[in-house]
Amino acid sequence: MIDWLRREMIEPEIEIGGRVLPIVLKRHSRARRLTLRLAADASAVQITLPGWARSREAIAFAHARRDWLAAQLAKLPERRAPEPGGTIAYRGESLRIEWHAAASRRPALKGESIVLGGQLDALERRLARWLEREALALFEADSADYCAAAGLEQVPVALSRAHRRWGSCSDRQRIRLNWRLVQAPDFVRRSVVAHEVTHLVHFDHSPAFHALLGDIYEGEIAVADRWLKQHGRTLYARFG
Repeated sequence: MIDWLRREMIEPEIEIGGRVLPIVLKRHSRARRLTLRLAADASAVQITLPGWARSREAIAFAHARRDWLAAQLAKLPERRAPEPGGTIAYRGESLRIEWHAAASRRPALKGESIVLGGQLDALERRLARWLEREALALFEADSADYCAAAGLEQVPVALSRAHRRWGSCSDRQRIRLNWRLVQAPDFVRRSVVAHEVTHLVHFDHSPAFHALLGDIYEGEIAVADRWLKQHGRTLYARFG
C-alpha cells in the first residue's frame, strides 16, 4: 500500500466526476480479496472485503482506483425523471406518459400510454408505485408457473429495491425480486424468477441447479443473462 495512504486519514467518500459519493463497505466471510464496484444507480461506491481487511485500506483502495470509477460512471445512462410527454419502460416497451389535471391520480394503462392526473410533483412517485404493483403481480404469476414446473408449493414473493442483485432466495421460504425488472422484456424478468425458484431446490450453482433451471425455463438463459449484462443499468435511469 502506498505510504501516504497509510498515513493520511481518508474519509469514507470519494469525488468522481464532480460528485461526492459515499464509500459503502460490506464484509463477507468468504471474500478473499477486495472487490470494488459502482452502485447500479451511481449512488455509492461499494466495496466487499474479507473479514481480515482493514476498512482504512479498503477506502484507500477506492481512492487509488478513482480513474476506473470515473470511467464506470461515464458509462451509466443519464438519470432522467419521468415527466409528461416522456416515456417509461414497461415489459420491454415504451409507454408514453400522458398527464391531465382532470384524470385520476391512479395511473391507468391505455394502449401504448400510461395516463394519470394529480399533482405533478408526485408524478414520479405514483408511477413508481404503479410499476411496483405491476411487478408484484407478474412475479407472483411467474413464480406460480415455475414452482409448478419444479413440483414445488408456491412460496411468497416480495419486492426488492436492491442496487445490485436482481433476485435472492436466502432462506428458501421466500423469494425477493427487484421491482425494476418489470421494465425489462418478459423473457428477462421470467429468467430471474426461474433462477430464484430453482434455488428453492438447489441452493448453489451446481450442474444439478443448471439442469433444473434449463428444464423449467422456456427460453435461453444465456440470452436473458446477456440482456441484463448489457442493459441492466438502464433500468435505473428513470426512477431514483
